[in-house]
Amino acid sequence: MVPVNSESHRPFWQTKTLEDMTHDEWESLCDGCGRCCLNKLEDWDTGAIYWTNIACTLLDGTTCRCKNYEDRFDTVPDCVQLSPETVRNLKWLPPTCAYRLVRDGKDLYWWHPLVSQDPQSVHDAGISVKNQTISEDGMEPEEYEKFLIEWPEEPGDTE
Repeated sequence: MVPVNSESHRPFWQTKTLEDMTHDEWESLCDGCGRCCLNKLEDWDTGAIYWTNIACTLLDGTTCRCKNYEDRFDTVPDCVQLSPETVRNLKWLPPTCAYRLVRDGKDLYWWHPLVSQDPQSVHDAGISVKNQTISEDGMEPEEYEKFLIEWPEEPGDTE
């Protein structure tokens, strides 16, 4: 059952700002795609972001979930804590990211688990990085350019 605002009968992500969400609502916005846990490269001259298929050491490439979410900062001190402020300032959030969509006043896609009521739908739609990553463990940052990849920007975008 999708949580709804009792006054408007609309889901919370359509009626609340990022700042107004409860902890559980905030956490439920994550669709489980795993893209935010990939290493990205930034062109210092242009600011362009380039995606790799190199995953954080804690990303489970099969489930697209953090292996140790509660204590992730102990293992990965530079892990980015998403908050309303960081979501408003990060330019590398995927265009399909629910945090970004809500930030921009857009609705969630049909495959988002809050809409579909199925956590598998993000994988079935081809949005997640499930079984498409390699671990950063043992890899030198100089090697990252060898693993550049273009993820679909929107559902159904296969170019």
